[in-house]
Amino acid sequence: MRYKFKKKPYAHQLTALEKSWNKDTYAYFMEMGTGKTKVLIDNLSMLYDKGKVDGALIVAPKGVIGTWYNQELPAHLPDHIDNVTVLWQSNISKKQKELLELLYQSEHKLHILIMNVEAFSTEKGKKYAASFLRCHKSMMAVDESTTIKNPKAKRTKNILEISTLAPYRRIMTGSPVTRNPLDLYTQCEFLNPRHLDFSSYYAFRNRYAEMKTMHVSGRSIQVVGGFRHLDELSNSLKPFSYRVLKENCLDLPDKVYMKREVQLTPEQKNLYEQMRKEALATLNGKTVTTMTALTQLMRLHQITCGHFSADDGSIQEIKNNRLSELLDVLEEIEGKAIIWAHYQHDVRNIFKLLEDKYGPGSVVHYYGKTLPEQRDYAIKNFKGNDKVRFFVGTPQTGGYGITLVQANTVIYYSNGYDLEKRMQSEDRAHRIGQKKKVTYVDLIADETVDTKIVKSLRKKINIASEVMGEDIKKWI
Repeated sequence: MRYKFKKKPYAHQLTALEKSWNKDTYAYFMEMGTGKTKVLIDNLSMLYDKGKVDGALIVAPKGVIGTWYNQELPAHLPDHIDNVTVLWQSNISKKQKELLELLYQSEHKLHILIMNVEAFSTEKGKKYAASFLRCHKSMMAVDESTTIKNPKAKRTKNILEISTLAPYRRIMTGSPVTRNPLDLYTQCEFLNPRHLDFSSYYAFRNRYAEMKTMHVSGRSIQVVGGFRHLDELSNSLKPFSYRVLKENCLDLPDKVYMKREVQLTPEQKNLYEQMRKEALATLNGKTVTTMTALTQLMRLHQITCGHFSADDGSIQEIKNNRLSELLDVLEEIEGKAIIWAHYQHDVRNIFKLLEDKYGPGSVVHYYGKTLPEQRDYAIKNFKGNDKVRFFVGTPQTGGYGITLVQANTVIYYSNGYDLEKRMQSEDRAHRIGQKKKVTYVDLIADETVDTKIVKSLRKKINIASEVMGEDIKKWI
């Protein structure tokens, strides 16, 4: 394939382009760190140079759109392509309006609109995206396409509704199956409803899921009990998708997994047993109760992490060994480390602990309360400042779209049930540019909800591997 790329593609990226560049619809099921964003931008560039598109709508998670705008497009869009690129903002300022108007006024340029997927939960976002698509011959791409896996979600319905306005459509994800095989339906429907050839989500579910009846609160409901025909499903994906695993295309160092056991303190054990047996617990006169099994699991998890969320909204600390175990791990390693925590409260505690221990400027944070300008500072300083050793964040916020190969130790202070967030956050450090093996350390309190979460993630990985026709992966 001859093309004037800004950066020469790797062999697997070139293969992806050869398979897809002129197809109306395609899925890049390329594992995190293999450079699927570059493939998409190269594909867009080729279509533009051939006169097939004059616009692109990039839909990505909120935490990733800045990376598209500031890093990926400038790095990979060829210099000969004159473009106007605009980052959508829900609270449109005067300057933003002027930029958006440029998308319609500047002729003979490639017009690129980048929108966060959450914007499609609103009529405002949906209408603007539809307007853009009607005014352009566009490629519409959904980055991290599992964000549209829920067929009942408003954003999924809105994206599917306007998708036919784009003559070229792409989806991108390294983990197309994060809960179960049913995740695939709406991702593939976005591309083309005929790809999987089912008239509805329920017809698809009936083919590949085994349903069972459960009785809840006096009524009967149908729930998924298992899966079937997964070889058939795997084969049906092959004509319109390309699967890439890092181990097959990149000479990256190994991933190494370790578990560090954390002992619950007597205070934690007492509260944990109260919550497990009675669905309530009391500490210093403050009570926390639960009404559902899911809430009970969350409260149990919080207790193992060392804090107590009471019914009145207050949070109390519980004497625990988790922070001291974290310090012990950090004393055993050299260089930079990433620390992921499931709860914002724990991120704040870890940040303060490390700042007290290693000094101001030794740690940066990246979570829901981190302001946009602080996020840019955190990434820049972690990468380029030797004094900054620790990057502390939540996988929800920091686990997407950023590269942190300066670290070769990743510590999970706590896990959540979302496999996609786990896999995404793992690969912030394990991607192109990493020269050392990456060690993952999980802090786990045995015989608690910690172990249940890991078992749940392990089960999801096994199912995903079967659907994608892959060997079972090494993991915790």
